[in-house]
Amino acid sequence: MKFLKKTAGLILILSVIFSARGTYGRDVTDLTAKSYILMESSTGRVLLEGNADTPLPPASITKIMTLLLIMEDIESGKISYDDMVTASERAKSMGGSTIFLEAGERMSVHDLLKGIVVASANDASVAMAEHLEGSVEAFVERMNKRATELGMTNTQFKNTNGLPAEGHEMSARDIAIVSNELLKHKDILNFTLIWTDSLRDGAFQLANTNRLIRFYEGANGLKTGSTDEAGCCISASAERDGMQLIAVVMGSPTSNDRFEDAKALLDYGYSNYNLWYGPDRETSVGHIKVRKGSAETVAYLPESNMYALVRRSETGREELEVETEEFVTAPLKKGDAVGVIKCLLNGEVIAETKLVAASDVERIGFWQLQKKMLGFLLRIK
Repeated sequence: MKFLKKTAGLILILSVIFSARGTYGRDVTDLTAKSYILMESSTGRVLLEGNADTPLPPASITKIMTLLLIMEDIESGKISYDDMVTASERAKSMGGSTIFLEAGERMSVHDLLKGIVVASANDASVAMAEHLEGSVEAFVERMNKRATELGMTNTQFKNTNGLPAEGHEMSARDIAIVSNELLKHKDILNFTLIWTDSLRDGAFQLANTNRLIRFYEGANGLKTGSTDEAGCCISASAERDGMQLIAVVMGSPTSNDRFEDAKALLDYGYSNYNLWYGPDRETSVGHIKVRKGSAETVAYLPESNMYALVRRSETGREELEVETEEFVTAPLKKGDAVGVIKCLLNGEVIAETKLVAASDVERIGFWQLQKKMLGFLLRIK
């Protein structure tokens, strides 16, 4: 028998006039980009897209994957920010945007990351690739493998930095996917939010190539790119009121166009959507009875954080529904499913996840059970 609990609460979602025009005046129906996509981070929902699966040269947007692999290695303990990296002749030979590494020069992982993120340094990308995998080729192989793992079906990497190379391509959707994965590593914001900084004890000045960081409310990343072949590109991220958006723009004709396109996309998202937050996976939302267990009840909590993206034009009644059996039988392991929790807006499910046991409950033997029952009988006399 299913046991249904309802927790009702009113959430007023303010009505607004549906708008396609951003604060800065550019209409999302009149973007200059060859390809674009707007994604909400926590749900992965795509809000707008155009030619989003077309493979195009990504220029320095490539470095988002390079940065992801670096951050993964830092968080796994393979390397640290303080590790020193020795630049090679190959790193020195890179053209385009650089921090002018000399062969044999030693620089920390932390400073090389600054160079890659803030100055889009091609030489720093090569130096890190060689440091992590021994060669650029081995690192590129790892980049492509990670792309496959993330479901990036229209991506092929030929280098670590995005300099023109035949067959080096990404789609806007794939860029949004890898951008979203990079944003899970919160330390990256320590670099993407830098506006100006320096290297070599102040001798080399850095200025962020992403001007949205200073001039767009909530902007927190992520990477620009431009070559004659790729045009002007950006993966622009911003967070307002807990909602993280990612706007990818590829092939805009000018640098100003890419920023205006990105702002129009982000404005569209913030003007038309709210992010609803439900219980998180660390919060107990109830208890269920346990039969034949060392405990009489066990707490349950959502298996994953609950989010839902809702149009601002929608208003109504929001309810949480918890569905469980009346009891479960021991033994029970932490994380075992015991039910389902749903969020409904005007009767329609907008978010759903499993409910799982918050702790282990051991099964007790026959004599322990008899003793427990005797204790219960004595208490009720």
